[in-house]
Amino acid sequence: MDFQLYLDILGTIAFAISGVLTAMKKRMDAFGIFIIAFITAVGGGTLRDILIKAPIAWMHNLTYLYVIIGSTLFAAIFRAKLIYFRRSLFLFDTIGIGLYTVIGMQKAILLELPAPISIAVGTISACFGGVLRDILCNEIPVIFRKEIYATACIAGGIVYFALNYLGVLVNFNAVIAGSVVIVVRLLAVIFKLQLPSIYQVDEAGR
Repeated sequence: MDFQLYLDILGTIAFAISGVLTAMKKRMDAFGIFIIAFITAVGGGTLRDILIKAPIAWMHNLTYLYVIIGSTLFAAIFRAKLIYFRRSLFLFDTIGIGLYTVIGMQKAILLELPAPISIAVGTISACFGGVLRDILCNEIPVIFRKEIYATACIAGGIVYFALNYLGVLVNFNAVIAGSVVIVVRLLAVIFKLQLPSIYQVDEAGR
């Protein structure tokens, strides 16, 4: 198993568990839970592969399907343990966007796409599965709120492209850039950092 596939599998696991936790929060049945887990896990990667005209990974490698099924069963069986940790959903989602940003950047750079497009591909790869998850679960996607989410992916993408330009080894680059995404997201939540809002709260609190 090469390093890129290893990262992809880890991202799939993280996003699948994120999808399971969200679906269970909405009290969906077993089928609904699996569908949300599946879409969260492969949604971003599918759009990425369509945009760059690459083979859609999960359609050519059944490992992804097995990993999603295994992750879904794991999260369902140990749901009490996972739910006990209040930030489980946030944690798995954050790990997922870090890993998927790196995967998207790697694929885009291999195609020699320009820096802004490569960063956009990495961000889409990381965020789109979560967008689909939230829409299907009747939630406003995190990416459309004030929270630092896509911005963290963009930061990691910039770091990845810069390090790649400087000739840093791919594996080290992936670890560093993925860590940047995760750390930026964690710090934003810990210190309640948000993007500016164009909406002003009136005296009534509306």
